[in-house]
Amino acid sequence: MKKNLTLLLCFFFGHAVFHFLAQSFAVLLPSIQQTFGVTPVQIGALITVREIATGLISLPGGLLSDYFAKRRALLLSGCLVLYAIAWLLIGWAPYFAVLSIGMVLIAAASAVWHLPSLVELGARFPDRRGTVFAIHGAGGSSGDIVGPMATGMLLAYFSWREILTIYTALPLVIAVWTFLLISRLYRRGETGQNHKAVQQRANSKENLRLCWAILKTTDIWLVNVVAGLRSMCFTVLITFLPIYMHDSGFSAPSIGFHFGLLWAIGLLASPAMGFFSDRWGRKIVLVPALLYSSMMVGILAFYGTGPLFTLLIVLLGFSIRSDYSLINATIIDIVKGRVENTMLGILSFSRSLMGAVAPLLAGFLYQQSGMRAALLFISALFLVAAALFSIARLDRAQP
Repeated sequence: MKKNLTLLLCFFFGHAVFHFLAQSFAVLLPSIQQTFGVTPVQIGALITVREIATGLISLPGGLLSDYFAKRRALLLSGCLVLYAIAWLLIGWAPYFAVLSIGMVLIAAASAVWHLPSLVELGARFPDRRGTVFAIHGAGGSSGDIVGPMATGMLLAYFSWREILTIYTALPLVIAVWTFLLISRLYRRGETGQNHKAVQQRANSKENLRLCWAILKTTDIWLVNVVAGLRSMCFTVLITFLPIYMHDSGFSAPSIGFHFGLLWAIGLLASPAMGFFSDRWGRKIVLVPALLYSSMMVGILAFYGTGPLFTLLIVLLGFSIRSDYSLINATIIDIVKGRVENTMLGILSFSRSLMGAVAPLLAGFLYQQSGMRAALLFISALFLVAAALFSIARLDRAQP
């Protein structure tokens, strides 16, 4: 149990690093936009490239994660190294188009890392999956908080290129820790899964057959549509909220502060929601959370100015980061220990294609009608997601 908790801590910080850099990039977007002289639609297109790449990579990434289950240490640490290289490329990019290459590499590293990390934790903590996934999500939330705040302050002293160059050391440090820890656990036979399960994962044809059976006999596809809608909301917020704040006259430290504040509440709310979802059920916790997000974003669209803007950012933070962990826990619940990586890869592929449309639509709305139109678009998506999850049948018999 002690070693499992150490691994959870490692994944907590690994997840924090991924989100630290992703949210730092969001704060840097106004500076990047000024450097290259691009429009909101072009910024949206850049994020669309990342989302499409995430989807295309997730499908084979899930299959490879199952196939190379015994090489998980190398796979996870390799993703962290690739993540560092991607950000270094973006920091040194001479042209805006080069940022698209960096986005593809970021998508590859992030998509593949998240799949086996969730499955590894799900196998080691089968009775506390919602709580552990929420703690894993809280790691992301901690990166969401610290990244924007640190970056906002550093922008007073360094350029955005220098900041990204400095930040590349973070994933490299976690990569070494991950490789050493998981290699030691697997050498001792502490894989978190039995031999039969590993053998099953090595048969890609059988994996796909099982995935198809699960998709046909359960409502996992409906849960994934909810995940896709939520992903659309999240992508639009992290892309255009900092640009909106910059256009509204917020300083770089203020943008970083508010952006970090948005995720700060989730650091406490996410584990609490995971705990209650383990006790009461996913639906009774997640549906109200999605409805709450819809309401808060709608209020932000009409009253998000002055001191009230800060208050609404805090209130939105209760749910905006906490819901995704519960959706992933729901999917793992339905899969019940069979071909988790492959299934997550298939589902990530479809939800990323949904997410790819959102930045372009929101960029057009922002450019034509302002941030209010983009926020109302997000509010409507959250509302649809809540309605769909409320009718999903989560207790059906599995094949």
